[in-house]
Amino acid sequence: MTVVAAYLYRQGERVEPLDVNQPNPCTGNAAEFAWIGLIDPTAEELKQLQETYGLHPLAVEDALKGNQLPKVDVYGEQLFVLARTAHLQDDHITYGETALFVGRNHVITVRHGSGRGHGELRAHLEAAPKLLAHGVDYVLHAVLDFIVDGYLPIVETIEEDVLAMEQHAIDNFLDREQVTRLFHLRRQLIRFQRVLGPMGEVCSKLVRLDLPCVDADARPYFSDVLDHVRRVQTMVDALREVLTSVFEVSSLLEQKRQGTITRQLAAWAAILAVPTAIAGIYGMNFENMPELKTENGYFIVLAVIAALCLTLFISFKRAKWL
Repeated sequence: MTVVAAYLYRQGERVEPLDVNQPNPCTGNAAEFAWIGLIDPTAEELKQLQETYGLHPLAVEDALKGNQLPKVDVYGEQLFVLARTAHLQDDHITYGETALFVGRNHVITVRHGSGRGHGELRAHLEAAPKLLAHGVDYVLHAVLDFIVDGYLPIVETIEEDVLAMEQHAIDNFLDREQVTRLFHLRRQLIRFQRVLGPMGEVCSKLVRLDLPCVDADARPYFSDVLDHVRRVQTMVDALREVLTSVFEVSSLLEQKRQGTITRQLAAWAAILAVPTAIAGIYGMNFENMPELKTENGYFIVLAVIAALCLTLFISFKRAKWL
């Protein structure tokens, strides 16, 4: 069986390892519970646990499906919680899933595609036996808090990339590759929001509803997890707005640059039109053109062209067209 860890806890202390094929040795004391962790189990393996711990078949089916939205289901005196994990991998947010079967004397976690194991979390909880002695609801809180805490580094990493992109958009112009990445990040954040919303609902239910296996004293802990989810939601909303503003700023600066180039071209076209027109007149080769007989006519025409071009250049410069 794909069991990562399975131990019996009593009064917050690890007592002994468990054989998951044997009945739950807990005597019914709230401070005594079994915590079993599995990763990518097969249907046969979960069926064995279903028979041993009385898991509801619908909950077992949901734990095997994968790729579902977070939720909370109540089956008699047992609680089934589904949470989505997330980690950043090569500019992509990759999602996993953690299902939790919570009974009065057992917690069973089933992980699919999660990049972070629970070994560190288990060691952290075992180092604080007074908190772990609270029972299964505190373990449920700790796992959810562990999952939600994994969201924050994702958002912070994307935030740094977005801020760098924003500065680049101000200093220079975004090329096609950068614009493509901008929209890629926006799509990643939209998908992330689809996970954050249901996760917030899960935590909200654990705070407000009277659920089995969750004591009233544990609700403030779930409220803290809910605050963390809302914080991440706020950061994601702000990042989406920044991404939109980066694209708009880049577009406005590009339009301004194109407008400046257009004005410059128009100004130079106006300046060059003067010598072109004068040269065109004297290039018609009419016989009756008195100016052609003038001794210094060539130099006078050049002077007139230069004076007119200089006047236009100064005027356009003052108008900031050049």
